[in-house]
Amino acid sequence: MLDNGPATLAGWVETDDDARTRITDVTGIRRREGISTPYWEMRATLPADGSYALRVEGDDGYGASFKVYSPADVVSPLTGDELPPFDTPTADDHRGVEPYCTLSPDPCPLHTMTLTEALALGKPLAYMVGTPAHCQTGTCTPGLLFLINEHDRVGDKIVMVHADVYADNAATEVAPAVNALGVQYEPIIYFCTADGTIVDRLDAVWDSSELTERIDALLAM
Repeated sequence: MLDNGPATLAGWVETDDDARTRITDVTGIRRREGISTPYWEMRATLPADGSYALRVEGDDGYGASFKVYSPADVVSPLTGDELPPFDTPTADDHRGVEPYCTLSPDPCPLHTMTLTEALALGKPLAYMVGTPAHCQTGTCTPGLLFLINEHDRVGDKIVMVHADVYADNAATEVAPAVNALGVQYEPIIYFCTADGTIVDRLDAVWDSSELTERIDALLAM
């Protein structure tokens, strides 16, 4: 990542093999609202599982390698799946997770109901899993604060729930909510329609502008 750069970044995805077959073009959108270091958001639809590389003009000739897995091999919920209900910790019932929210100096307000209760309301839903106190990339706190701001902006049009990652303050035991999802990274936000279907997701890092766009898109569905 760079401290500055163009508003958009042209690139492409190719197979990560000897053939280096170009699959699709992508355009990165520079994001930096509310975060210290910008990133370029790039999205692509790929035809099959396999090994790929993200390329940009002027790179080292190899780009950034990544792997796409078959849906059958992915444990965590996918886009198009129904988000499974789970009794996440609330302010009234921590369910053995201490602290139930590691946002400092005060817990966030997104623990008034469990994920199970939120899904039963029949409203659009944003569900974030992340641990502000122990996030190795330092993106959980701003990501959660952005979500709180969205909660204040849209009110009860979208139900929002947060679950922390660890069950203890020393971060030695993974919380049950993480095991229930089967995820191996944080932070993450699932966006669901009123019937609980996952329609979008944000992973690892997002700025306030990207989150606002995702929330507005969910409201428009």
